[in-house]
Amino acid sequence: MNRLQFETSPYLRQHMHNPVDWFAWKPEAFEKAKKDNKPILVSIGYSTCHWCHVMERESFEDREVAEFMNDHFINIKVDREERPDVDQIYMEACQIISGGGGWPLNCFLTPDGRPFYAGTYFPPKPAYNRPSWLQVLGNISRNFQQRREVVEDQADKLTEMIARTDRTFLPNQLPDLDDSALFTPAMMDDIYANLSKSFDKLDGGFGSAPKFPGVMSLQWLLHYYYFTGTQAAADHVYFSLDKMIGGGIYDHLGGGFARYATDRAWRIPILKRCCTIMPYWLASCRKCIACRNRHIIKKRSRIRLILSNGR
Repeated sequence: MNRLQFETSPYLRQHMHNPVDWFAWKPEAFEKAKKDNKPILVSIGYSTCHWCHVMERESFEDREVAEFMNDHFINIKVDREERPDVDQIYMEACQIISGGGGWPLNCFLTPDGRPFYAGTYFPPKPAYNRPSWLQVLGNISRNFQQRREVVEDQADKLTEMIARTDRTFLPNQLPDLDDSALFTPAMMDDIYANLSKSFDKLDGGFGSAPKFPGVMSLQWLLHYYYFTGTQAAADHVYFSLDKMIGGGIYDHLGGGFARYATDRAWRIPILKRCCTIMPYWLASCRKCIACRNRHIIKKRSRIRLILSNGR
């Protein structure tokens, strides 16, 4: 077992049997990085994160991968629920580098703690237009050893951008526009046109697997239908909600919805719920009922049953 056996965080303790020589977020990890002159890998996740567990199973439990990580990096595991401050800093770095974020969050630092590269999930073999985790590790290690000046320069720039995030992403003054110019009917039509390109007309919702419900987008479609009368927008909302409620993403025994499904047809849910999105689910169902269109709402629809049960 590694050092994580002495931690209290359930998430960290889940990794105590990994062959990776994990450190917790403590001064000793940074002291060793400076002493050994090695880059630091900070891997951040949480107990109910599906892809965190997938990456652990595929990579962190693999002895070949762990040996490479132990030889070339100082490896730190962080529970984002225990250290949200650490997560926030390195998530900003990831968003600056890639334009997105998520968990697991894997951030590479200089020995003094400055980030120079970050990403999220990496598969064990190249897939999903992503390199394998070993390829990422190899490239990072080579650059740190052979192009140290480039790494240091990248770390300086990232650190500076994080320090002035507000000034980087938010202008000092909002443009002085007339209210009518802020949101026009043409803009709504453009949004609908782009959103409709991702309609899944076979299983409802948007895009392909893994599939998130997109309840805010569904609500927007209902608003668009209300203002424009575009029947196809309301039809897709009803069709999507009916498919989701009839699938595995909805808990038919205890009520409530899983965060997302791993398949296109909503059959295989991730077994965790986001309580913060439940009100949006109910609101979407209520607004769908409120359309009062017989073509959309059937008398004994699944959506009515959800609302009558209150779950």
